[in-house]
Amino acid sequence: MIVVENKSVEDILQMIAPYKKVLVAGCYGCVTVCLAGGEKEVGLLASQIRMARQKEGNPIEVLEQTVERQCDKEYLDKFQDNVREVEAVVSLACGIGIQYLAEVVEPVPVFPGVNTQFLGANRDVGQWEEFCMACGECVLDKTGGLCPIARCSKHLLNGPCGGSQNGKCEVSKEIDCVWHLIYERLSALGQLEKMAEYIPAKNWHRNEGPRKLVKEELTLERD
Repeated sequence: MIVVENKSVEDILQMIAPYKKVLVAGCYGCVTVCLAGGEKEVGLLASQIRMARQKEGNPIEVLEQTVERQCDKEYLDKFQDNVREVEAVVSLACGIGIQYLAEVVEPVPVFPGVNTQFLGANRDVGQWEEFCMACGECVLDKTGGLCPIARCSKHLLNGPCGGSQNGKCEVSKEIDCVWHLIYERLSALGQLEKMAEYIPAKNWHRNEGPRKLVKEELTLERD
């Protein structure tokens, strides 16, 4: 899932300072799971904005709406009625949803209500950990299902480095050395020979510019 963190109310108030009527737009996707941008958080932020502006003697009208996903145009169209009524939008979706919504509702400005952090897994209640950098060249088949790009501080494809000690990363004793974990996982799987396989350096040029994936069979069906 995409993990996000809420921006401060102070930052958001500064963004929307010139406006008298705004929409706070939520998403039932990843941001709901990480308790940052679902219907509940939309209501809370809207109330905080109203109260802060009332206290300033500069009242504001705040509309609230949450849709299934802001990364899907099918659901973004549902915002159109409310967008026609406001001067600006504060989106609590991830960076993808914020950008897509801004494209769809232009020329109405869309402001981010969150900071997008990483692609992660829910380790425990209220605890998320980065597992993937969406690099486009997955090597999990060679590393026992543990990603060295996202989970190694140096993004090493052939580790561990010389700084790893007692299964911990030299950056911090709080960080497990993923290459130590890879060794243990491959050993348990009976695939330790994979540690001797050289993984070529990643071609980061493939990540230049906005990447796109097109399923030809689906576009043909649509046509």
